[in-house]
Amino acid sequence: MSRLILPGPDRVLSTWTGWSRAHWEALADHLLDSLIPYFSPGGARVDLPGRPSRSGVVSDGLEGFARSFMLAAFRIAGVGGVGCEDLIERYSRGLVAGADRDSDEAWPRLTPLAQPLVEAAAIAVALHESREWIWNRLSTTDQEKVADWLGGFVGSRTHDNNWRLFQVVSEQFLASVGAPHSQQEIEAGLDRIEDWYVGNGWYSDGSGQNFDNYIGWAMHLYPGLWARMAAATPGAAYDDRLQVYRDRLRLFLEDAVHLVGSDGAPIHQGRSLTYRMAAAAPYWMGALLDATPLSPGTTRRLCSSIARHFVERGVPDERGVLTLGWYDTFLPTTQSYSGPGSPYWASKGFVGLLLPPEHPVWTEREEVLPLDEADQVRSMPAPGWIVHATRHDQLVRLLNHGADHAPVAEPEGVEPPGDPHYDRLAYSNHTGPELSGQAQLDRVDNNLALVDGAGRTSYRGRIRRIAVGERSASSWHKAWLGSEGPWRIETASVVYGGWEIRCALVDGPAGATVRSGGYPVAGQSLPTATTGKSPAWASAEAGGLYSTVVGLHGYDDAAVHRDLGASAFGPHSATPYLTVTHPGEPVVLVSAVLLNRDTVKPESISTGLTIVVEGNQVRLTLPDGAVEIVELGQGFGAA
Repeated sequence: MSRLILPGPDRVLSTWTGWSRAHWEALADHLLDSLIPYFSPGGARVDLPGRPSRSGVVSDGLEGFARSFMLAAFRIAGVGGVGCEDLIERYSRGLVAGADRDSDEAWPRLTPLAQPLVEAAAIAVALHESREWIWNRLSTTDQEKVADWLGGFVGSRTHDNNWRLFQVVSEQFLASVGAPHSQQEIEAGLDRIEDWYVGNGWYSDGSGQNFDNYIGWAMHLYPGLWARMAAATPGAAYDDRLQVYRDRLRLFLEDAVHLVGSDGAPIHQGRSLTYRMAAAAPYWMGALLDATPLSPGTTRRLCSSIARHFVERGVPDERGVLTLGWYDTFLPTTQSYSGPGSPYWASKGFVGLLLPPEHPVWTEREEVLPLDEADQVRSMPAPGWIVHATRHDQLVRLLNHGADHAPVAEPEGVEPPGDPHYDRLAYSNHTGPELSGQAQLDRVDNNLALVDGAGRTSYRGRIRRIAVGERSASSWHKAWLGSEGPWRIETASVVYGGWEIRCALVDGPAGATVRSGGYPVAGQSLPTATTGKSPAWASAEAGGLYSTVVGLHGYDDAAVHRDLGASAFGPHSATPYLTVTHPGEPVVLVSAVLLNRDTVKPESISTGLTIVVEGNQVRLTLPDGAVEIVELGQGFGAA
């Protein structure tokens, strides 16, 4: 059993987190040392316990090696190899054993669309960053074996998303060492991501509306790492592309700084959340590429807050292992491609170790984040989000009117269900969607749905955008009840402080129930729940976190839905919701949705708030005197 021992806090250098470079190095060393018992005899695999991925245990073992090798490389390079002799020997040995076709531990060959392509990219990045201490010290024969294995990328095919960048970095490393590669494939991969750039620093991860953590820890990370490799390749042209990447990363970080609370809790949205600390990667890359609007002290403050947030909640576990989950093991938050080694993409969050100890990001004092000074509202038109955060409780809420991870092609007939990590109306940094089997059928949390007499619930699949304003956003989606439909549900969100005023125009069959859910709160014990009428309202509380919904127009009842084993934030969860019986004609509904750490009197939201509904128009006069006019029905005229 391995226990993480960190240095004492440095409150002079790091007023908020107490973390310095020494803390990051200690955490990296702990993660790497804790893997030693799981190395295969020849060192080519890290065979961790846990549910295997769909790719099988051999690929999973390669994954454990490759992803931890990237962490080792950052650790080695950051201190010029000093004190890292054991790491250098361990990964050099495994590298040679895995790349050797005749070895008992030979890695799977690189074939089109296969998982080892991902791990090859990790190895290529690690080899480049640790070049002086590992690659350069290999014999010519061993270098040829490694290049031969990586060379399986040449002429191969990847998935058409961030995987294109795996080919780019792998072949660029081959180019940098004079091994066979395809310059055309490198250029094609870099050209392809141009098709996915949507402005304001944002990419989509492939075609469609694929916005999540991959934008930071893949779409911005790998182009920067590629440029570092290209700089080491004789005759490579990279300056023009690098300048574009730097400009885009700077823009992206202006938004991304709002996606994490000052307590380090990232927004819980999107796939591969088990990568955890990888959320810090784009902020470090901004410093590494001199492409950030954040000061060095702010950058370290933000990244250290993320790492400390997980460490304080039991990550890694008592064995020193990163498990499949969020704070602890929780398989529903993972995907079928996730194996026991997958969480070690957390290595990306340690890329800041490449910055030398004397870099300002390590030597300057921590500085404030925007949320330290005031509540925040950030409009992000590119992904279709409004992010609003409150300073006093460190809650960051994401209102989603644009990210769905749905197939690009419009489906014929019934749309497939959405992914709960993308299809909800809202997400936060201290709650997660309910993910049990029944929860994915019920779809209560942060969903506005139709429910028929048989209990069938409509879902939000493809999101059709309408608009994103300074503090409002709107979209619509098709609603199906089994094979019946589609009906249309249009939703508009208006932000006031920690509240979302949720306006909706809902089409549906007469007699169906319209249900609008709030945030799901979860904890180790059963959440408390209260409901009331006039207006209809419901609230749930767990661990000091309150979720409340209040009917402001059209709703006539409220309740709380409970679940067990459905949340990454605790075994017991609860979600408040509002209901009304559908009249058979499109109906306008207005509610208030709140997530906070204070008890709230439901009637307080109506204090100073005036709502006038005329036809499909909702006129909101907010307590600060601002007037928002929501024109519903725009989605009803769309194709």
